[in-house]
Amino acid sequence: MEQKRDIEKLAHELTYRRYLMSKGQVRDFFRNISIQEYIALHIIAMENETSDIYSGRTYLQDLSEKMQLTVRQTSRMAGELRDRGLILWSHDGNGSEGTYVTITDNGKKLLQAQEEILKKYYEKVIERFGRENMIGLLQMMKQLETIMSSEMEEMEEAGCYEK
Repeated sequence: MEQKRDIEKLAHELTYRRYLMSKGQVRDFFRNISIQEYIALHIIAMENETSDIYSGRTYLQDLSEKMQLTVRQTSRMAGELRDRGLILWSHDGNGSEGTYVTITDNGKKLLQAQEEILKKYYEKVIERFGRENMIGLLQMMKQLETIMSSEMEEMEEAGCYEK
């Protein structure tokens, strides 16, 4: 019984901390772009810099997987970014071989401005928390997220949970 109560407390605390982090003041730093759009632009920009194979293209399917979104959700977001002039959206051949996005100069400027805001904030946070603590925390968060995703998949397969 005590172990069950302990798990309930830990589950609540983890859920609460994730809520606070996603709700927190960091959102106030995102005035011209959402956190989701920032992540997408960052992924697209990194592909632009590092991808010799795809000539800076980020395929929608890859973006969808990296952001853990459905292709439909990713398409909707990409359409909004395109409409705002932050990305270009194109396709190979007749489109059946894949659609891809590339970041525009306006997208790069907005991303750089957002990154500068975050850098100023996190520079102070990391200084106070400690670089090694931050690296350790991020590694542990990644491990936890992997375990949580795996558990969710197992629950879905067992019919205990539906998306």
